[in-house]
Amino acid sequence: MQAWLLEKLGSLENMHLGEVAEPMPGPREVVMELAFAALNPADRYLAQGQYPARPELPHILGRDGVGRIVRVGTEVKNWEPGDQALILRGSVGVERAGTFARMAAVPADSLAKIPHGWSLEQAAGASLVYLTAYQALTQWDDFKNPGRVLITGASGGVGVAGVQLAKALGHTVVVLSRRVEKQEKLLAIGADIALSPQDTQWRKRLSEALGQRRVDLAIDNIGGELFPEIIETLAMFGRISVVGRLAGPVPEFNTASLFFRRNKIGGVAVASYTSEESRVVWTHVTKLLKERKARPLVDSVHPFEQLPAAFARLAAGPMGKVLLRVAGTS
Repeated sequence: MQAWLLEKLGSLENMHLGEVAEPMPGPREVVMELAFAALNPADRYLAQGQYPARPELPHILGRDGVGRIVRVGTEVKNWEPGDQALILRGSVGVERAGTFARMAAVPADSLAKIPHGWSLEQAAGASLVYLTAYQALTQWDDFKNPGRVLITGASGGVGVAGVQLAKALGHTVVVLSRRVEKQEKLLAIGADIALSPQDTQWRKRLSEALGQRRVDLAIDNIGGELFPEIIETLAMFGRISVVGRLAGPVPEFNTASLFFRRNKIGGVAVASYTSEESRVVWTHVTKLLKERKARPLVDSVHPFEQLPAAFARLAAGPMGKVLLRVAGTS
């Protein structure tokens, strides 16, 4: 079967389209024929060697996907050939072969049904970003009441999921996005305030929009030079959930800026969820989305042979998820 093979760590340019044997399921696994797979920044980080995982090479990237089950292992009870499913989260695309291939072997406990009314495209890239956004919103035991939530890089996969879930949880949602058209779309899906981080007065405008109040929780997908500015927006006991570092390393900042408002910074790692925890969270997430009549946003769908172009689109800053169309490849 066809698959995108990462021959060595260091760069996405070390991938090429090649042929590998079709996978066979282990006792507690299924083999899925992929219809769509989704791209995530973590795929690029792994390819560049900036991720803790060190899979056997050549490696097939791709953590998200949706498709049809074609084979089941001997100990699998709840899935049958012909069932459609999405991948929740787990080792697929990390320690084991991923979804940038015609087929993938997936542990049965990493699967979930496609939510009612969702298209295959919507289901293909939803699980990882929504689980991540939910963890970013709920990992602080002392932050339960509706508050003011700031989301950076809000047009990306985790950003969009964060907007929808934060609104569903009753928070006032502030988003940072550079482009006006993206700000308008984010307001349409639930954001209350949209600002540009390129505006040198954005923090002043934020304070005015919040009635001189500060931010209770920031979900930061960006890092880089913006991070110290995010700290300056925090209220007393304000927190930052750190999801990504798309803008690179954070420059030196005065740690005293954390002292007097007793601010907290915490990393988000969806891999810390067990399979059962992922399933519980996913059930709650889909319930929240249903109540809000919200669905995942798909930015673009790229042919299987054009995975490098899909990664270029991801790097350019999409509005929602970037997908790879796998079905129909030989």
